[in-house]
Amino acid sequence: MSVEVPSRRSDAAPTGRVNRVRRLLRGPRPEAVPVLVGRACALVGVLDIAAGVFPRFRHSRMHAIAEVLPGALGPFAAALSLSTGVLLLLLAHGLKRGKRRAWRAAVALLPAGAVAQFTYRHSLVGVLISLALLAPLLRHRDQFDALPDPRSRWRALANFVLMSAGSLMLGLLIVSVHSERIIGDPSMADRITHVIYGLFGFEGPVDYQGSTSWTVAFSLGALGLLTAVTTIYLAFRPEHPAARLTEEDEARLRALLERHGNRDSLGHFALRRDKAVVFSPSGKAAVTYRVVSGVMLASGDPIGDVEAWPGAIEQFMDEAKAHSWTPAVMGCSETGGEVWTRETGLDALELGDEAVVDVKDFSLAGRAMRNVRQMVKRIERAGYETRVRRVRDLGEAELERIRRAAADWRGTDTERGFSMALGRIGDPADGDCLIATAHKQDDHPGPYGDLKAILHFVPWGTDGASLDLMRRDRSADPGMNELLIVAALQAAPKLGIERVSLNFAMFRAALARGEKIGAGPVLRAWRGLLVFLSRWFQIESLYKFNAKFRPRWEPRFVVYRASADLPRIGFAAMQAEGFVSLALPLPRVLRRRGPAGRRPCPHGTTTERNIRAA
Repeated sequence: MSVEVPSRRSDAAPTGRVNRVRRLLRGPRPEAVPVLVGRACALVGVLDIAAGVFPRFRHSRMHAIAEVLPGALGPFAAALSLSTGVLLLLLAHGLKRGKRRAWRAAVALLPAGAVAQFTYRHSLVGVLISLALLAPLLRHRDQFDALPDPRSRWRALANFVLMSAGSLMLGLLIVSVHSERIIGDPSMADRITHVIYGLFGFEGPVDYQGSTSWTVAFSLGALGLLTAVTTIYLAFRPEHPAARLTEEDEARLRALLERHGNRDSLGHFALRRDKAVVFSPSGKAAVTYRVVSGVMLASGDPIGDVEAWPGAIEQFMDEAKAHSWTPAVMGCSETGGEVWTRETGLDALELGDEAVVDVKDFSLAGRAMRNVRQMVKRIERAGYETRVRRVRDLGEAELERIRRAAADWRGTDTERGFSMALGRIGDPADGDCLIATAHKQDDHPGPYGDLKAILHFVPWGTDGASLDLMRRDRSADPGMNELLIVAALQAAPKLGIERVSLNFAMFRAALARGEKIGAGPVLRAWRGLLVFLSRWFQIESLYKFNAKFRPRWEPRFVVYRASADLPRIGFAAMQAEGFVSLALPLPRVLRRRGPAGRRPCPHGTTTERNIRAA
């Protein structure tokens, strides 16, 4: 007896083909349209620029594609092609992020390109290409509703510098690609001069045969006009300044910290006034953040009642979606990471460990603390003394001296820190902060008298402190940081402090495991890379400095949406922390000077530099 079994494969094949056809007819998912349209604009922009710059491109195998782009023949068409290409490239990123203003600009630009196709080239195919790209923009206009990013007038200056540099390089390319039509043999200086003149609409020293001179002149003039127009637009458009912590927001956050500040050592850093805040609907929790390069960067755990965290996180994600910002969290705890990933579907990656010292367990006795003990004794014998006090116990004159010393010893024009830095010293509202200072009487005292080093701690609830900054005079003996940390830990019981959070050690677990016996080749290679990077970012030295005090290690995590976002988040975090600055530096004569007209010491002491010197 035979039984015929129906073939599933034969039935599945037609079904699969039908589904694929249906997906093609249905088109892309609406949420994927901004990315696809942005990529299409970038591609068309590159082809437009190539068609306007390279004469051979318009007569090569790519001629069929170039023919349908806006402006491919003639001097005016070459200039129009360049302008259209540059504008589409500028709009591509905004379209990918679903920005409403980019959508409006693209909707206005594409019909203009279609009109140019018909008016100057009588190309119906070119019109169809523009309308084909316009169709998904209009059909899915609801996907382009993101609000503007924070911006200032500095964006206009940055645009002018970047567009001028790009126009100069593109202009040199335009001048050079017509080498067979150049009369004579102009030098590079002559070509650069010709480009600069052409950007302002004047004839330069380079001559061409035939109509090529008009093509080059129109193209250079279009680049110069485009630079001027975009700069003027950015300079006079309405500002959308970055949100700042208002007095009301700060008061609400302080109230939450009074009730729930014991949970997170980074809680007090939420009071940085260059951060913005979103509260849960109940007002019992909040998330503070800062927007950097399109990344909505939160730090630490949400503030407030854990049960209200999901409401604050939801408000954070809604704000990120409204502006098409990339959400990210730097340095949250394990509990915070679990809540973030559960409520949002984001992923978490261990970033490093925070060094926490339990005051009752700290002692300088024992072999493990011998190096620290010897260094502290040596510095004390050299005549240094320490003082550990609350900010509210210091007089205004001494506070002002400490502020000026900390600013002068910083060593950089930019204050570093974001997730684990408060950004201020001695504010009347921060009376519970601790200041540890080192002093030594000299025969020739400096501008700050006997003050030699400063450590600043912020409150961690009612019974803890978290290290904020470390600064010292470069003329002081090495070991100031060890001296002041030990002094703070020894004075902690009298101040009601039971735990002290020190520095954050990035990738601490990898460094520790990679140096142990039995570590595999991958782990050793990863540790070797971290040691190499420590030449610039002090990764290893920070870990070793913290390890001197025998702390317990608390893991900290970065929360992110997709792996592809990690490089962007990392770059934004480095900007926020002050390690990378995209702002143009001020001329030397305009930079802030320290006391007595002195510039900040080039060997100043941020946390990392202090550790290296120690």
